[in-house]
Amino acid sequence: MIGVLINNFHVNFVKNSNSLAGSAVKTVIGTPFTHLKQVNSTNIYAMQQLQAKLAEHGAVFFADVQTAGKGQMGKKWESEAGQNLLMSILLNVSALNMGDQFALSAAIALAARDLLSIYIPADLTIKWPNDLYWGDRKAGGILIENQITSGIWAYAVAGIGININQTQFDEVQNKAVSLKQITGKIHPPINLAKELCKKVELRFKQLLETDGSEKILGEYNEVLYKKSQAVKLKNGTISAVYTINGVSKRGDLMATSGIQHQFQHGSIEWIIEG
Repeated sequence: MIGVLINNFHVNFVKNSNSLAGSAVKTVIGTPFTHLKQVNSTNIYAMQQLQAKLAEHGAVFFADVQTAGKGQMGKKWESEAGQNLLMSILLNVSALNMGDQFALSAAIALAARDLLSIYIPADLTIKWPNDLYWGDRKAGGILIENQITSGIWAYAVAGIGININQTQFDEVQNKAVSLKQITGKIHPPINLAKELCKKVELRFKQLLETDGSEKILGEYNEVLYKKSQAVKLKNGTISAVYTINGVSKRGDLMATSGIQHQFQHGSIEWIIEG
């Protein structure tokens, strides 16, 4: 293992023996596994490494601290230093179709749920589009950012944040919950991150199989938060009660309120009481 300092990023890394050309999809996810002591955002860092041709498929960037962690819809992801799982994974998606973008997001969410289900036996769901929930409390989230060049979907950066040992959350995050709060035990975030790499490897391989995206979507809908339940959703200035039916292949939430509705990500707000 080699320690370096690059542009104020504190880094430990294991050299990857694979060349950058012709071997991308053969690389095991987590090779190399880069431990960043502090970084603005693991997603930003991963994308910079990709654009500089310093990293390829399978490279993982794990951070103790993010100074500008990124969440969905431009929201900031807050996390106590060294307490949580904060990582980004580079994925070569050239074998997938542009229409598989939501399936990739679902696959990563399922992989994260696969990891947590080892420690949490029940009540683990995925809240559309890709938040991890235990009961009605958020345990983690995922942010996928894509590199599309000349109309070709070449790479994706999968950012994953899971609350591990943190027990105090700010007012905005008061619906959050950590693995420690659920299990009563402390868990080393870096060890869980390496286990998560294995889960992502399995789910990514599943996605590449024939009918893989359909199978992933089917499993995703089986563990969908509030599936078949009545919930209040706010669409613009109008709030109404809908029954959650599932999520479509393109990633739209399907819900019924007298008639069937399809909502795109970012178009509605969940109103969860309590």
